[in-house]
Amino acid sequence: MSLFPYSSYDAVGLAQLVREKEVSPSELIHAAIEQINLHNPEFNAVVHTRYEAAIEEAGQVNIDEQPFAGVPILLKDISQAIGGEPLTSGSRLFQHYKAKSDSHFVAKLRKAGFIPIGHTNTPEFGLKNITEPQLYGPTRNPWNPLHSSGGSSGGSAAAVASGMVPLAGASDGGGSIRIPASFSGLFGLKPTRGRTPVGPGVGRQWQGASIDFALSKTVRDSAALLDVLQILQNEAAFQVPLYPGSYLEDIYRTKDIIYRFAYTTDSPVGTEVSNEAKQAVLRLVKHLEAEGHLVEEKLSPVDGVHLMENYYMMNSGEMAAMVVDIERSLGRAITSEDIEIEGWVLLEAGRKLSAAEYARSLTAWDVAAAQMNTIFETYDFYISPATAFPAPPVGELTPGPEQVQHLLAVSELSKEKQQELIYEMFEPSLTYTPFTQLANLTGTPAMSVPIFLTETGLPLGVQIMSSKGREHDLLSLAHVLEKSPLWIREQTSSQNH
Repeated sequence: MSLFPYSSYDAVGLAQLVREKEVSPSELIHAAIEQINLHNPEFNAVVHTRYEAAIEEAGQVNIDEQPFAGVPILLKDISQAIGGEPLTSGSRLFQHYKAKSDSHFVAKLRKAGFIPIGHTNTPEFGLKNITEPQLYGPTRNPWNPLHSSGGSSGGSAAAVASGMVPLAGASDGGGSIRIPASFSGLFGLKPTRGRTPVGPGVGRQWQGASIDFALSKTVRDSAALLDVLQILQNEAAFQVPLYPGSYLEDIYRTKDIIYRFAYTTDSPVGTEVSNEAKQAVLRLVKHLEAEGHLVEEKLSPVDGVHLMENYYMMNSGEMAAMVVDIERSLGRAITSEDIEIEGWVLLEAGRKLSAAEYARSLTAWDVAAAQMNTIFETYDFYISPATAFPAPPVGELTPGPEQVQHLLAVSELSKEKQQELIYEMFEPSLTYTPFTQLANLTGTPAMSVPIFLTETGLPLGVQIMSSKGREHDLLSLAHVLEKSPLWIREQTSSQNH
Protein backbone atom coordinates (compact mmCIF):
# COMPACT_ATOMS: atom_id res chain seq x y z
CA MET A 1 0.00 0.00 0.00
CA SER A 2 1.58 3.29 -1.06
CA LEU A 3 1.85 6.32 1.20
CA PHE A 4 -0.71 8.45 -0.60
CA PRO A 5 -3.81 6.27 -0.17
CA TYR A 6 -2.95 5.48 3.46
CA SER A 7 -2.75 9.09 4.57
CA SER A 8 -5.89 10.03 2.67
CA TYR A 9 -8.05 7.74 4.84
CA ASP A 10 -9.35 8.37 8.33
CA ALA A 11 -9.44 5.62 10.97
CA VAL A 12 -13.01 4.55 10.15
CA GLY A 13 -12.03 4.32 6.48
CA LEU A 14 -8.93 2.25 7.20
CA ALA A 15 -10.93 -0.12 9.39
CA GLN A 16 -13.43 -0.59 6.58
CA LEU A 17 -10.62 -1.45 4.15
CA VAL A 18 -9.42 -4.11 6.59
CA ARG A 19 -12.91 -5.58 7.04
CA GLU A 20 -13.36 -5.74 3.28
CA LYS A 21 -9.93 -7.38 3.01
CA GLU A 22 -8.65 -4.74 0.63
CA VAL A 23 -5.65 -4.26 2.91
CA SER A 24 -4.26 -6.21 5.84
CA PRO A 25 -3.52 -4.89 9.34
CA SER A 26 0.15 -5.57 8.63
CA GLU A 27 0.03 -3.34 5.54
CA LEU A 28 -1.49 -0.53 7.61
CA ILE A 29 1.26 -0.77 10.21
CA HIS A 30 3.95 -0.71 7.56
CA ALA A 31 2.31 2.30 5.89
CA ALA A 32 2.23 4.14 9.22
CA ILE A 33 5.88 3.30 9.83
CA GLU A 34 6.80 4.71 6.42
CA GLN A 35 4.90 7.92 7.16
CA ILE A 36 6.55 8.33 10.54
CA ASN A 37 9.98 7.76 9.09
CA LEU A 38 9.20 10.25 6.32
CA HIS A 39 7.79 13.10 8.39
CA ASN A 40 9.13 12.75 11.92
CA PRO A 41 12.60 14.11 11.19
CA GLU A 42 10.95 17.42 10.25
CA PHE A 43 8.21 17.66 12.87
CA ASN A 44 9.57 15.71 15.88
CA ALA A 45 6.13 14.40 16.77
CA VAL A 46 7.07 10.85 17.80
CA VAL A 47 9.53 10.20 20.63
CA HIS A 48 9.31 6.42 20.94
CA THR A 49 8.31 3.64 18.57
CA ARG A 50 7.47 -0.05 18.97
CA TYR A 51 7.46 -1.17 15.35
CA GLU A 52 8.33 -4.84 15.84
CA ALA A 53 5.72 -5.34 18.53
CA ALA A 54 3.10 -3.54 16.42
CA ILE A 55 3.83 -5.72 13.38
CA GLU A 56 3.48 -8.83 15.54
CA GLU A 57 0.22 -7.58 17.05
CA ALA A 58 -1.18 -6.88 13.58
CA GLY A 59 -1.45 -10.61 13.06
CA GLN A 60 -3.53 -11.07 16.20
CA VAL A 61 -6.47 -8.69 15.69
CA ASN A 62 -9.98 -9.97 15.11
CA ILE A 63 -11.20 -8.40 11.90
CA ASP A 64 -14.79 -9.54 12.40
CA GLU A 65 -15.29 -8.39 16.00
CA GLN A 66 -13.06 -5.36 16.54
CA PRO A 67 -14.36 -2.11 15.00
CA PHE A 68 -10.87 -0.65 14.52
CA ALA A 69 -9.05 -3.91 13.80
CA GLY A 70 -5.51 -3.22 12.63
CA VAL A 71 -5.70 0.56 12.68
CA PRO A 72 -2.39 2.10 13.86
CA ILE A 73 -2.50 4.69 16.62
CA LEU A 74 0.07 6.82 18.40
CA LEU A 75 -0.40 7.62 22.08
CA LYS A 76 0.56 10.58 24.22
CA ASP A 77 3.70 10.14 26.32
CA ILE A 78 1.85 10.86 29.57
CA SER A 79 -0.94 8.84 31.24
CA GLN A 80 -1.44 6.64 28.12
CA ALA A 81 0.82 3.81 29.23
CA ILE A 82 1.74 0.78 27.13
CA GLY A 83 2.91 -2.12 29.26
CA GLY A 84 6.68 -2.64 29.02
CA GLU A 85 7.24 0.54 27.04
CA PRO A 86 8.77 3.89 28.13
CA LEU A 87 6.46 6.56 29.56
CA THR A 88 8.49 9.68 30.28
CA SER A 89 5.91 12.48 30.67
CA GLY A 90 8.43 14.57 28.72
CA SER A 91 10.70 14.66 31.77
CA ARG A 92 14.33 13.75 32.29
CA LEU A 93 13.29 12.29 35.65
CA PHE A 94 11.37 9.54 33.85
CA GLN A 95 13.54 9.03 30.78
CA HIS A 96 14.34 5.45 31.86
CA TYR A 97 10.93 4.55 33.29
CA LYS A 98 8.90 1.77 31.70
CA ALA A 99 5.21 1.23 32.34
CA LYS A 100 4.28 -1.95 34.18
CA SER A 101 0.98 -2.39 32.36
CA ASP A 102 -1.38 -0.80 29.88
CA SER A 103 -3.48 2.06 31.21
CA HIS A 104 -7.24 1.40 31.20
CA PHE A 105 -7.51 3.89 28.34
CA VAL A 106 -5.00 1.97 26.23
CA ALA A 107 -6.59 -1.37 27.15
CA LYS A 108 -9.92 -0.11 25.75
CA LEU A 109 -8.19 0.99 22.55
CA ARG A 110 -6.59 -2.42 22.15
CA LYS A 111 -9.95 -4.12 22.76
CA ALA A 112 -11.35 -2.08 19.86
CA GLY A 113 -8.54 -3.34 17.61
CA PHE A 114 -6.20 -0.36 17.56
CA ILE A 115 -2.49 -1.17 17.42
CA PRO A 116 -0.24 1.27 19.35
CA ILE A 117 2.92 2.00 17.39
CA GLY A 118 4.57 4.53 19.70
CA HIS A 119 4.33 7.62 21.85
CA THR A 120 4.15 11.29 20.91
CA ASN A 121 5.99 14.30 22.28
CA THR A 122 4.57 16.31 25.18
CA PRO A 123 5.86 19.17 27.35
CA GLU A 124 7.21 18.09 30.72
CA PHE A 125 4.30 16.82 32.86
CA GLY A 126 1.85 18.26 30.30
CA LEU A 127 2.08 21.70 31.91
CA LYS A 128 2.27 23.93 28.83
CA ASN A 129 0.31 24.87 25.73
CA ILE A 130 3.36 24.28 23.54
CA THR A 131 5.45 21.12 23.13
CA GLU A 132 9.12 21.98 23.63
CA PRO A 133 10.50 19.68 26.36
CA GLN A 134 14.20 19.80 27.12
CA LEU A 135 14.26 16.00 26.94
CA TYR A 136 13.15 15.70 23.32
CA GLY A 137 13.13 19.20 21.82
CA PRO A 138 10.30 21.06 20.09
CA THR A 139 7.53 19.56 18.02
CA ARG A 140 6.87 21.59 14.87
CA ASN A 141 3.63 22.41 13.11
CA PRO A 142 3.01 20.63 9.77
CA TRP A 143 1.32 23.78 8.44
CA ASN A 144 4.54 25.73 9.07
CA PRO A 145 7.50 24.11 10.84
CA LEU A 146 8.63 27.48 12.21
CA HIS A 147 5.56 27.43 14.44
CA SER A 148 4.45 25.27 17.35
CA SER A 149 1.82 22.57 16.98
CA GLY A 150 0.53 23.48 20.43
CA GLY A 151 0.39 21.53 23.66
CA SER A 152 0.28 19.63 25.66
CA SER A 153 -0.84 17.12 23.00
CA GLY A 154 1.38 18.77 20.42
CA GLY A 155 3.14 15.63 19.30
CA SER A 156 -0.16 13.91 18.64
CA ALA A 157 -1.42 16.93 16.70
CA ALA A 158 1.65 17.01 14.46
CA ALA A 159 1.42 13.26 13.89
CA VAL A 160 -2.19 13.48 12.71
CA ALA A 161 -1.80 16.70 10.74
CA SER A 162 1.18 15.29 8.84
CA GLY A 163 -0.56 12.01 8.04
CA MET A 164 1.47 9.64 10.22
CA VAL A 165 -1.73 8.27 11.76
CA PRO A 166 -5.40 9.20 11.20
CA LEU A 167 -5.94 9.88 14.89
CA ALA A 168 -3.75 9.91 17.99
CA GLY A 169 -4.23 9.70 21.72
CA ALA A 170 -4.36 13.02 23.53
CA SER A 171 -5.40 14.40 26.90
CA ASP A 172 -6.91 17.70 27.94
CA GLY A 173 -6.40 19.26 31.38
CA GLY A 174 -6.62 22.91 30.37
CA GLY A 175 -7.11 22.81 26.63
CA SER A 176 -4.48 20.26 25.63
CA ILE A 177 -6.68 18.69 22.95
CA ARG A 178 -8.44 21.84 21.73
CA ILE A 179 -5.34 24.08 21.64
CA PRO A 180 -3.28 21.85 19.31
CA ALA A 181 -6.43 21.18 17.29
CA SER A 182 -6.82 24.93 16.77
CA PHE A 183 -3.15 25.44 15.94
CA SER A 184 -2.92 22.37 13.66
CA GLY A 185 -6.19 22.41 11.72
CA LEU A 186 -7.70 19.33 13.38
CA PHE A 187 -10.90 18.34 15.10
CA GLY A 188 -10.48 18.19 18.87
CA LEU A 189 -13.16 17.08 21.33
CA LYS A 190 -12.77 17.18 25.10
CA PRO A 191 -15.49 14.87 26.44
CA THR A 192 -17.47 15.33 29.64
CA ARG A 193 -15.56 14.70 32.87
CA GLY A 194 -15.81 10.99 33.68
CA ARG A 195 -16.68 9.89 30.13
CA THR A 196 -13.45 7.99 29.32
CA PRO A 197 -11.26 5.59 31.34
CA VAL A 198 -8.79 6.64 34.04
CA GLY A 199 -6.19 4.62 35.94
CA PRO A 200 -5.16 2.16 37.11
CA GLY A 201 -4.00 3.62 40.40
CA VAL A 202 -5.95 6.87 40.14
CA GLY A 203 -9.64 7.71 40.00
CA ARG A 204 -9.15 11.20 38.61
CA GLN A 205 -6.54 13.28 36.83
CA TRP A 206 -5.87 16.83 38.02
CA GLN A 207 -8.94 16.59 40.27
CA GLY A 208 -11.09 15.86 37.24
CA ALA A 209 -9.80 18.70 35.07
CA SER A 210 -7.94 16.32 32.78
CA ILE A 211 -9.50 13.67 30.57
CA ASP A 212 -7.99 11.33 27.97
CA PHE A 213 -9.30 11.21 24.42
CA ALA A 214 -7.84 11.95 20.96
CA LEU A 215 -7.15 14.31 18.08
CA SER A 216 -8.59 13.38 14.71
CA LYS A 217 -8.82 14.45 11.08
CA THR A 218 -12.54 13.76 10.85
CA VAL A 219 -15.56 14.13 13.11
CA ARG A 220 -16.69 10.58 12.45
CA ASP A 221 -13.39 9.23 13.82
CA SER A 222 -13.93 11.03 17.14
CA ALA A 223 -17.56 9.87 17.23
CA ALA A 224 -16.64 6.25 16.57
CA LEU A 225 -13.83 6.43 19.10
CA LEU A 226 -16.15 7.75 21.79
CA ASP A 227 -18.47 4.82 21.11
CA VAL A 228 -15.72 2.38 22.09
CA LEU A 229 -14.23 4.45 24.93
CA GLN A 230 -17.24 5.66 26.92
CA ILE A 231 -17.43 3.85 30.23
CA LEU A 232 -19.00 3.64 33.66
CA GLN A 233 -15.94 2.92 35.77
CA ASN A 234 -16.53 1.85 39.37
CA GLU A 235 -13.13 2.99 40.58
CA ALA A 236 -13.39 6.41 38.90
CA ALA A 237 -14.08 9.49 41.00
CA PHE A 238 -16.48 10.90 38.39
CA GLN A 239 -19.13 9.17 36.32
CA VAL A 240 -21.53 10.31 33.65
CA PRO A 241 -24.44 8.19 32.37
CA LEU A 242 -23.61 6.20 29.25
CA TYR A 243 -24.96 7.62 26.03
CA PRO A 244 -27.70 5.15 25.01
CA GLY A 245 -27.30 5.63 21.27
CA SER A 246 -24.34 5.46 18.92
CA TYR A 247 -22.29 8.64 18.59
CA LEU A 248 -21.20 7.58 15.10
CA GLU A 249 -24.62 6.61 13.81
CA ASP A 250 -26.32 9.63 15.31
CA ILE A 251 -24.15 12.21 13.53
CA TYR A 252 -25.79 11.05 10.28
CA ARG A 253 -29.36 11.46 11.52
CA THR A 254 -31.12 14.50 10.05
CA LYS A 255 -32.15 16.91 12.78
CA ASP A 256 -34.35 19.85 11.87
CA ILE A 257 -33.68 21.64 15.14
CA ILE A 258 -33.30 25.35 15.68
CA TYR A 259 -30.50 25.65 18.22
CA ARG A 260 -29.78 28.56 20.53
CA PHE A 261 -26.18 29.78 20.55
CA ALA A 262 -24.46 32.28 22.81
CA TYR A 263 -21.06 33.59 21.77
CA THR A 264 -18.25 35.85 22.83
CA THR A 265 -14.98 37.06 21.35
CA ASP A 266 -13.74 38.67 24.59
CA SER A 267 -10.92 37.06 26.55
CA PRO A 268 -12.15 35.85 29.95
CA VAL A 269 -8.95 37.14 31.55
CA GLY A 270 -8.87 40.54 29.81
CA THR A 271 -6.01 39.74 27.44
CA GLU A 272 -5.86 40.66 23.77
CA VAL A 273 -7.73 38.62 21.18
CA SER A 274 -6.51 38.77 17.60
CA ASN A 275 -8.76 40.11 14.85
CA GLU A 276 -8.38 36.76 13.12
CA ALA A 277 -9.75 34.86 16.12
CA LYS A 278 -12.69 37.28 16.26
CA GLN A 279 -13.27 36.87 12.53
CA ALA A 280 -13.32 33.10 12.94
CA VAL A 281 -16.09 33.30 15.53
CA LEU A 282 -18.10 35.86 13.58
CA ARG A 283 -17.78 33.80 10.43
CA LEU A 284 -19.36 30.88 12.26
CA VAL A 285 -22.03 33.14 13.79
CA LYS A 286 -23.01 34.45 10.35
CA HIS A 287 -23.23 30.91 9.00
CA LEU A 288 -25.41 29.73 11.89
CA GLU A 289 -27.75 32.68 11.53
CA ALA A 290 -28.08 31.98 7.81
CA GLU A 291 -29.06 28.42 8.71
CA GLY A 292 -31.89 29.76 10.89
CA HIS A 293 -30.36 29.27 14.33
CA LEU A 294 -30.73 31.81 17.13
CA VAL A 295 -27.41 33.46 18.03
CA GLU A 296 -26.79 36.09 20.72
CA GLU A 297 -23.61 37.70 22.00
CA LYS A 298 -23.15 37.06 25.72
CA LEU A 299 -20.22 37.33 28.10
CA SER A 300 -19.39 34.39 30.30
CA PRO A 301 -20.74 34.79 33.85
CA VAL A 302 -17.53 33.32 35.25
CA ASP A 303 -14.73 35.50 36.66
CA GLY A 304 -11.97 34.24 34.39
CA VAL A 305 -9.04 35.68 36.32
CA HIS A 306 -10.28 34.18 39.59
CA LEU A 307 -10.81 30.85 37.88
CA MET A 308 -7.28 30.84 36.46
CA GLU A 309 -5.84 31.67 39.88
CA ASN A 310 -7.58 28.61 41.26
CA TYR A 311 -6.48 26.53 38.27
CA TYR A 312 -2.85 27.41 38.96
CA MET A 313 -3.37 26.61 42.63
CA MET A 314 -4.48 23.13 41.62
CA ASN A 315 -1.43 22.82 39.36
CA SER A 316 0.77 23.77 42.31
CA GLY A 317 -0.79 21.24 44.64
CA GLU A 318 -0.71 18.45 42.07
CA MET A 319 2.94 19.15 41.29
CA ALA A 320 3.89 19.04 44.96
CA ALA A 321 1.98 15.79 45.50
CA MET A 322 3.63 14.16 42.48
CA VAL A 323 7.12 15.17 43.61
CA VAL A 324 6.52 13.67 47.06
CA ASP A 325 6.05 10.31 45.34
CA ILE A 326 9.06 10.85 43.08
CA GLU A 327 11.32 11.74 46.01
CA ARG A 328 10.23 8.63 47.89
CA SER A 329 11.00 6.53 44.84
CA LEU A 330 14.41 8.10 44.26
CA GLY A 331 15.35 8.36 47.91
CA ARG A 332 16.46 11.96 47.53
CA ALA A 333 15.10 15.50 47.23
CA ILE A 334 14.22 16.95 43.82
CA THR A 335 16.16 20.10 42.92
CA SER A 336 15.71 22.82 40.32
CA GLU A 337 18.25 20.97 38.19
CA ASP A 338 15.95 17.97 37.88
CA ILE A 339 12.91 19.61 36.29
CA GLU A 340 12.10 22.49 34.00
CA ILE A 341 11.43 25.92 35.46
CA GLU A 342 7.62 25.88 35.15
CA GLY A 343 7.40 22.67 37.14
CA TRP A 344 9.86 23.98 39.71
CA VAL A 345 7.88 27.17 40.32
CA LEU A 346 4.66 25.19 40.71
CA LEU A 347 6.40 22.75 43.04
CA GLU A 348 7.78 25.45 45.33
CA ALA A 349 4.40 27.15 45.48
CA GLY A 350 2.61 23.86 46.12
CA ARG A 351 4.82 23.09 49.09
CA LYS A 352 3.48 26.17 50.88
CA LEU A 353 -0.21 25.67 50.11
CA SER A 354 -2.48 24.69 53.00
CA ALA A 355 -5.11 22.01 52.73
CA ALA A 356 -7.77 24.66 53.32
CA GLU A 357 -6.51 26.80 50.44
CA TYR A 358 -6.42 23.84 48.11
CA ALA A 359 -9.94 22.77 49.08
CA ARG A 360 -11.27 26.29 48.60
CA SER A 361 -9.71 26.46 45.14
CA LEU A 362 -11.68 23.38 44.11
CA THR A 363 -14.86 24.94 45.45
CA ALA A 364 -14.30 27.78 42.98
CA TRP A 365 -14.55 25.23 40.17
CA ASP A 366 -17.98 24.16 41.38
CA VAL A 367 -19.14 27.77 41.60
CA ALA A 368 -18.03 28.28 37.99
CA ALA A 369 -19.88 25.13 36.94
CA ALA A 370 -23.08 26.44 38.51
CA GLN A 371 -22.62 29.79 36.78
CA MET A 372 -22.10 28.15 33.39
CA ASN A 373 -25.17 26.01 33.99
CA THR A 374 -27.24 29.21 33.94
CA ILE A 375 -25.94 29.76 30.38
CA PHE A 376 -26.94 26.26 29.31
CA GLU A 377 -30.42 26.65 30.80
CA THR A 378 -31.03 29.21 28.04
CA TYR A 379 -28.61 28.25 25.27
CA ASP A 380 -27.66 24.91 23.70
CA PHE A 381 -24.09 25.92 22.85
CA TYR A 382 -21.54 28.51 23.89
CA ILE A 383 -19.07 29.72 21.24
CA SER A 384 -15.71 31.45 21.65
CA PRO A 385 -12.34 31.37 19.94
CA ALA A 386 -10.49 28.14 20.69
CA THR A 387 -7.26 30.13 20.82
CA ALA A 388 -6.85 33.89 20.81
CA PHE A 389 -4.07 33.75 18.20
CA PRO A 390 -2.74 31.27 15.67
CA ALA A 391 0.21 29.09 16.63
CA PRO A 392 3.22 30.93 18.13
CA PRO A 393 6.69 30.59 16.63
CA VAL A 394 8.74 27.79 18.11
CA GLY A 395 10.66 29.12 21.11
CA GLU A 396 8.53 32.21 21.72
CA LEU A 397 6.89 30.84 24.88
CA THR A 398 9.91 29.00 26.27
CA PRO A 399 11.60 31.05 29.05
CA GLY A 400 15.06 32.44 28.30
CA PRO A 401 17.99 32.42 30.76
CA GLU A 402 17.12 35.79 32.32
CA GLN A 403 13.52 34.80 32.90
CA VAL A 404 14.61 31.48 34.39
CA GLN A 405 16.83 33.31 36.89
CA HIS A 406 13.94 35.58 37.81
CA LEU A 407 11.63 32.61 38.36
CA LEU A 408 14.18 30.74 40.49
CA ALA A 409 13.57 33.34 43.19
CA VAL A 410 10.21 31.64 43.84
CA SER A 411 11.66 29.80 46.83
CA GLU A 412 12.26 33.06 48.67
CA LEU A 413 8.74 34.44 48.23
CA SER A 414 5.66 34.29 50.42
CA LYS A 415 2.95 31.93 49.25
CA GLU A 416 0.85 34.89 48.09
CA LYS A 417 3.73 36.23 46.01
CA GLN A 418 4.41 32.75 44.68
CA GLN A 419 0.90 32.51 43.26
CA GLU A 420 1.33 35.95 41.70
CA LEU A 421 4.59 34.76 40.13
CA ILE A 422 2.85 31.71 38.65
CA TYR A 423 0.27 33.93 36.98
CA GLU A 424 3.05 36.18 35.68
CA MET A 425 5.00 33.15 34.42
CA PHE A 426 2.08 31.74 32.45
CA GLU A 427 0.60 35.04 31.26
CA PRO A 428 2.38 35.05 27.86
CA SER A 429 1.04 31.58 27.09
CA LEU A 430 -2.36 32.37 28.63
CA THR A 431 -2.62 35.28 26.22
CA TYR A 432 -2.59 32.75 23.39
CA THR A 433 -5.04 30.35 25.05
CA PRO A 434 -7.38 31.98 27.61
CA PHE A 435 -10.61 30.25 26.53
CA THR A 436 -10.16 26.52 27.02
CA GLN A 437 -9.66 26.09 30.78
CA LEU A 438 -13.31 26.89 31.56
CA ALA A 439 -14.55 23.56 30.19
CA ASN A 440 -11.94 21.63 32.16
CA LEU A 441 -12.80 23.17 35.50
CA THR A 442 -16.55 22.93 34.99
CA GLY A 443 -16.37 19.40 33.55
CA THR A 444 -18.36 20.23 30.44
CA PRO A 445 -17.64 18.90 26.94
CA ALA A 446 -16.08 21.27 24.43
CA MET A 447 -14.59 21.03 20.96
CA SER A 448 -12.38 22.98 18.59
CA VAL A 449 -13.56 22.99 14.98
CA PRO A 450 -11.14 23.99 12.17
CA ILE A 451 -13.05 26.66 10.30
CA PHE A 452 -10.59 29.50 9.71
CA LEU A 453 -7.31 29.99 7.87
CA THR A 454 -5.24 33.10 8.48
CA GLU A 455 -3.63 35.19 5.75
CA THR A 456 -0.29 33.63 6.67
CA GLY A 457 -1.70 30.13 6.09
CA LEU A 458 -2.10 29.03 9.70
CA PRO A 459 -5.32 27.42 10.92
CA LEU A 460 -7.43 28.74 13.78
CA GLY A 461 -10.15 26.80 15.58
CA VAL A 462 -13.41 27.96 17.11
CA GLN A 463 -14.45 26.46 20.44
CA ILE A 464 -17.99 25.27 21.06
CA MET A 465 -19.09 24.16 24.54
CA SER A 466 -22.26 22.44 25.70
CA SER A 467 -23.64 21.13 28.97
CA LYS A 468 -22.47 17.89 30.56
CA GLY A 469 -23.30 14.73 28.71
CA ARG A 470 -24.09 16.40 25.38
CA GLU A 471 -21.18 15.20 23.29
CA HIS A 472 -23.71 13.76 20.84
CA ASP A 473 -25.01 17.25 20.09
CA LEU A 474 -21.50 18.65 19.72
CA LEU A 475 -20.51 15.84 17.36
CA SER A 476 -23.67 16.22 15.28
CA LEU A 477 -23.07 19.97 15.00
CA ALA A 478 -19.44 19.38 14.06
CA HIS A 479 -20.45 16.87 11.39
CA VAL A 480 -22.78 19.45 9.82
CA LEU A 481 -20.02 22.07 9.89
CA GLU A 482 -17.58 19.56 8.41
CA LYS A 483 -19.74 19.37 5.30
CA SER A 484 -19.98 23.16 5.02
CA PRO A 485 -17.63 25.52 3.15
CA LEU A 486 -16.36 26.74 6.53
CA TRP A 487 -14.29 23.63 7.26
CA ILE A 488 -10.61 23.90 6.36
CA ARG A 489 -8.90 20.91 4.84
CA GLU A 490 -5.68 19.23 5.86
CA GLN A 491 -2.41 20.53 4.52
CA THR A 492 1.22 19.79 5.39
CA SER A 493 4.43 21.68 4.87
CA SER A 494 5.60 18.86 2.63
CA GLN A 495 2.70 19.61 0.30
CA ASN A 496 3.69 23.28 0.34
CA HIS A 497 7.34 22.69 -0.49
